Amino acid sequence: MATEADAASIEHPLLDPGFLQRRRYQLQLADAARNSHTLVCLPTGLGKTTVSLLVTAERLQEAGGTALFLAPTKPLVQQHADFYREALSIPDDEIVVFTGDVKPADRAALWDSARIVIATPQVVENDLVGNRISLRDVTHLTFDECHRATGDYAYVYIAERYHADAADPLVTGMSASPGGDTEEIEIVCENLGLSNVEVMTEEDADVDEYTHDTDVRWEEVTLPEEVLEIRDALNEVIADRLETLKELGVTNRTSPDLSQKQLNKMRGKLKRMMDNDQSEGYKGMSTHAEVMKLRRAVELVETQSVESVRRYFERQRQAARSSGASKASQRMVAEPKVREAMRRVESFDDLHPKFSKTRILLAETLGINEGERAIVFTESRDTAEALVDFLSASFDVRKFVGQGDKEGSDGMSQTQQQETLDAFRAGEFEVLVSTSVAEEGLDVPEVDLVLFYEPVPTAIRSIQRKGRTGRQAEGQVVVLMAEDTRDEAFFWISRRREKQMESELSDLKAATDEIEESVGGGDQTGLDAFGGETAEVGDAEAAANSDARTDASAGADANAEADASPEEHAGLADYASEVRETEGEDDDAEEGVVATPESDDSVEVVVDQRELDSNIARDLSKRDGLTTRLETLAVGDYVLSDRVAVERKAAADFVDSLLDGDRSVFEQVGDMARAYGRPVMVVEGADLYGQRNVNPNAIRGALASLAVDFDVSVLRTEDEADTAELLETIARREQETADREVSVHGEKSSKTLPEQQEYVVSAIADIGPVTARSLLEHFGTVEGVMTAREEDLLEVDGVGSVTAERIREVVGSEYQ
Repeated sequence: MATEADAASIEHPLLDPGFLQRRRYQLQLADAARNSHTLVCLPTGLGKTTVSLLVTAERLQEAGGTALFLAPTKPLVQQHADFYREALSIPDDEIVVFTGDVKPADRAALWDSARIVIATPQVVENDLVGNRISLRDVTHLTFDECHRATGDYAYVYIAERYHADAADPLVTGMSASPGGDTEEIEIVCENLGLSNVEVMTEEDADVDEYTHDTDVRWEEVTLPEEVLEIRDALNEVIADRLETLKELGVTNRTSPDLSQKQLNKMRGKLKRMMDNDQSEGYKGMSTHAEVMKLRRAVELVETQSVESVRRYFERQRQAARSSGASKASQRMVAEPKVREAMRRVESFDDLHPKFSKTRILLAETLGINEGERAIVFTESRDTAEALVDFLSASFDVRKFVGQGDKEGSDGMSQTQQQETLDAFRAGEFEVLVSTSVAEEGLDVPEVDLVLFYEPVPTAIRSIQRKGRTGRQAEGQVVVLMAEDTRDEAFFWISRRREKQMESELSDLKAATDEIEESVGGGDQTGLDAFGGETAEVGDAEAAANSDARTDASAGADANAEADASPEEHAGLADYASEVRETEGEDDDAEEGVVATPESDDSVEVVVDQRELDSNIARDLSKRDGLTTRLETLAVGDYVLSDRVAVERKAAADFVDSLLDGDRSVFEQVGDMARAYGRPVMVVEGADLYGQRNVNPNAIRGALASLAVDFDVSVLRTEDEADTAELLETIARREQETADREVSVHGEKSSKTLPEQQEYVVSAIADIGPVTARSLLEHFGTVEGVMTAREEDLLEVDGVGSVTAERIREVVGSEYQ
């Protein structure tokens, strides 16, 4: 049972009285997190957000400034904003939300007036690159679901900028499952600049008081013979295609149960063949794509439902009929064995056994056991929709899916998502069927049953899903597993990874004190020093170690205690007095140094919004003495001065734009050349002459035309990093050496008068630019062309009777 101290509410000048229940473990975690950059690991549903809120309240009270809270999705951002507005006494309009729905200009103004900003990371990343906001005065930055901080995810860039720019930084990372092993956790900590790790598990006594047993049960189902026949027919085709790949030397196996890792290796070998201009590589890659499509169909048959694979086949048929269809799609739907499998799918009128089992388990939970709510998770949106249709006959059920239009299905808007969750919390319906969108951090209410329609091979997602039950009362988790299918493989992968994560977190927890000692120095007070029964242990350790202290350090500690004023505002440790009895720390932090101060004489690079897909803008924005600004440029990708604009093309994109781009490179460069005196084309990447089997002389001809006909400087770079170096060099040369200013005067310039005249005439009956020039040269004006008689038109070179007749028809016919 919770203690009397825990039952009381937390009091603080920035918290609404009585809103937050005092929980010992939350106060311990918050007290640790306010002193150093901390990773907080706490099981789902036990209040990680509360921990961050307590640290934020304390930092705003002590250090002032702004708090920034980042969450990966819009629904999460809105959920956290609602919680902060309820919990804090800060006016609601000072707690602002930043998502893509808020215009950039509005965000810049809101940032200056806000005390707390709750945002998606992509928006903050864009605003930092565009120099619309500054992190200098941010005194607390929270990364929710921080296990995402790997690779190029926006969290990594924002953390680097924050540690460099903020005057007094403090970072809190939060996750129920920070990584599958120690190495992953270390990468997250390194990317976010976290030096302290605080781990609490359900085995901790303080946490255990707020959790209940969760019964995890695996339910096997047997697939009917008709479903197995569909699967076997598809596997025969996969084996045949793998035999083709074996002949190319990219695999030694033809078994359909190849792992994804093995398939990825095949793809890598085929890619190298393509890079070496081997035609077999292109054919093999198309065959590999067909294998991947077939494997997806097999996966749907085995683990989802026949309805899911029916919808999948229908999309493949439509794709094969569309213009520009891939040969892989066309071959697959034309294959006799696949067509036979499609016919079997269409004629199957029985239930997939997982559907029946789902209905039985829900009936047991909500009917026999008088439960109130349940969640069914599935990987497929098709399955989610089919389940809703099927279960609606027996239960009050709704779906919860993402916003994007995936798998040929309409998604849900953010408003619809929020309304659905609100209704579920209010008990307006009893079963929520959800895809992975509800896994990560959303405040889905306590439920009696979490049903996994299929095993989840990723430990992070599995743990997050299980966190939806067992928080307020005993709950259960059931995982459906189709016998003798890849469900079984996922089952073992899931079990191994979860056990591995539990072991790693336990090891990490055991090593926490040692880690703090090595990375945090002697300034941080360990949790063992805080009150209650643990205080005696801490006091004993302190006494044992006291002889080793120097007179100087003892004197310093005494001065720190003497300088602490009882009149100062109490910190978290004081209003958690039941947890921590003494306060001996000096919390006055030395003022930080901004690594990249804003300067009026800094070099500026204007970046087109579309270039954010690359790392170049982020790279440039982190450089000393260089400022980036985001614009929607009409011409060029980068503006470096009033006369220099740059169009950047990766080698493959450059060749694509010559062949089948929506807007050719010559049109793009022509517009840029008319707007800027020194246009530059950067072609990035190696193997320019090995793209798409294009004759190298054709590419050389295009480069020559750009240089000679358009007077454009064509420069080559190795990669994005090389391009960033080149852009900075040109910008500094233009702005510092040549003393030129940046000017985005480059509107997409109007065509010259002759070009406009040719455009108007060429639009008549689609006669084209060559004939248009002939007509204009003959008649002298557009008006002359429009009023010419048919017999006069026939006198022009290239104009025959059919063309002359069409021109007169278009010009002389009455508009209806």
